[in-house]
Parts: sequence; C-alpha cells; structure tokens
Amino acid sequence: MAQSVVSVKNLEVSFRTEAGMVNAVRGLSFELGEQEVLGIVGESGSGKSVTSLALIGLLPKSAVVTGSVKIDGEEIVGRSEKEMYKLRGSKVSMIFQDPMTSLNPVYTIGWQIIEAVRAHGDLSKEEAKARAIELLKLSGIPRPEQAMESYPHEFSGGQRQRIGLARALALNPRLIVADEPVSALDVSIQAQILNLMKELQAEHGLTYVMISHDLAVVYYMADTIAVMYLGKIVEIGDAESVFRSPAHPYTQGLLNAVPVPDPAKARAQNAIKVSGELPSVVNPPSGCRFRTRCSFAQDVCAQEEPPMRAFGESQQAACHFPLRTPVTVTASHSA
Repeated sequence: MAQSVVSVKNLEVSFRTEAGMVNAVRGLSFELGEQEVLGIVGESGSGKSVTSLALIGLLPKSAVVTGSVKIDGEEIVGRSEKEMYKLRGSKVSMIFQDPMTSLNPVYTIGWQIIEAVRAHGDLSKEEAKARAIELLKLSGIPRPEQAMESYPHEFSGGQRQRIGLARALALNPRLIVADEPVSALDVSIQAQILNLMKELQAEHGLTYVMISHDLAVVYYMADTIAVMYLGKIVEIGDAESVFRSPAHPYTQGLLNAVPVPDPAKARAQNAIKVSGELPSVVNPPSGCRFRTRCSFAQDVCAQEEPPMRAFGESQQAACHFPLRTPVTVTASHSA
C-alpha cells in the first residue's frame, strides 16, 4: 500500500489559560493520499484553524500537543522550530485567509517569493528570480516581470491570493493547508481562485487540507469532508455522502444555513436549525457536546459521549440519534 501524504492519528491540542485547560482539538485522525483533498468545516471555535496550524507546526509555545502528524512519512509533532523550518515549504505550505497577513507590506512581491524559493535550496539569485516569475505565471498574475517590482498593496484581494498560492508552491510541497482561502474574496473571484487551485493540484500532484465554514466551497473542492464541533470530528465521509445525506444533526444544520433560491421548498422535509451559542471550550457540556443545541437530544446525550458509527462504507458520524440508520461496517476513520 502506498504511503499516505498526510497521516494524523489521535491528535490532541490543548492550551493552558487563566480560566483553565482548553482542549481545542480532541482525538483527530485521518489519512490523505496524493492529490486528495480533505475539507474541514465548522463554526468559529470548532478547532479548524488550530488543526491547520498543527499540520504546519505553527502553534504557539503554550500549546500542548500529543498524538501523531506525519507528512510524507516524517513526524512533525515534537519537532523543534529549527527542524520545522526545514520542512515548511518543502513538505508543507500554507495559504492564509487574508494574504496581507502573510505578505510583508514593505518588501516587493519579487523579493518575498525569491526568499521563499532560496530558503532551502542552493539556487543563485538569478535562478530564483526566474523561478519566481514562473510561479507568478502559473498563478495567473499578468505581466509577472513587472509584478515582481510591485508591493502587496498594489494588488487586488484576488491577485494577492494568487501571489499567496505562488509562494506556497515555491518549494514544490507535498501538502498545502488552505485556511479559509476564499472567504475574504468577492463571490465572483472565489470561483477563479478555487479553479486555479484545482488546476495547480492536477499539474503538481498537490494534496490539500482545506479549512472553511462554507460547506458549498468545501463540497466543490474536497474528496472527503470532516465536520468539526467543539474540537472533535462529529462526521466524516466522502463529500457526496456527507453533503447529500448527512447523518449528524449538526451537519444538516450547517447545510440548512446555506442560502438557497427557495428555502421553504428546499427545506420542507428537514428544517433542522443550529440555534444558540457555541458552548465554552473551557467548560464544555457533558456527554455529547452538541446536545445543548440539538432538538433530538435525550437523557443519554448528557450522560454518554456518542461513539463514531458507520453509515455506509465511507461515512461515519458520532450521534446517539442520527438522521440515518447506521450499518455494521468496520470503521476506517476515528475522531
């Protein structure tokens, strides 16, 4: 069996705070092969961004991390910052929600991409410049030679995200973690960036972990969708199954929050809504963490945390009263 590009097993991320220990990610497990895309969705506070930072080794020093994260067979949990510096870019890169937070406003675009290209290689400055121009061309930046001399503020949001893509590709990484890569862009530009990501994936054999609150965006990009709630995956499966036939009430609630042309007609059969505020991660509910916002909750939900159960061969969910009937199939994912 071919080695996975990404293998995450029982990942736990906690933070010590004045209010107590915050368990931001609990028992996260998944595997991805070459050119596969995992989409992770959930509300703010669900643990999506902490997961993305764990995958690239950018968590703050206050984080307590256990479990395993292997990229191309190399373990990154427990690595020093010096060791992670060698892996970032060559093994894993990141695309941020707002590229202005990752592009330095006082340096030209060309300087920043050249620095990324030369970070771990022995290319000359001229060779690195040629590579930077090539990357800008690949990312669809017009007149790349001129763009090299420009500053981030001289570009639109969509162009800056293309530049972010170019820089992420600088060292031919195996994995790209995209944290809300299109949420800050106009809808008309979002499709362009997503299509570009797909084209680059096909050309360079990229594997993506895509973080988003938008199920429609994730469905367009992902092979597998994982739904997170308060630090834990509550449903995971192939994109078509999760999107079309969710088993967890929370997943259905997220789907129902997506605007549709005729809401009354489209949701007449299943009008599940997610109401109320996300509970505190410092003092989460007992049992099922979603029970305080779930219309199906019963006494057992407060007493026992539901285990992952299979729904078909490629879908799992953790719910005592799921929307679908579970089947007896050996689980291939856990959370």
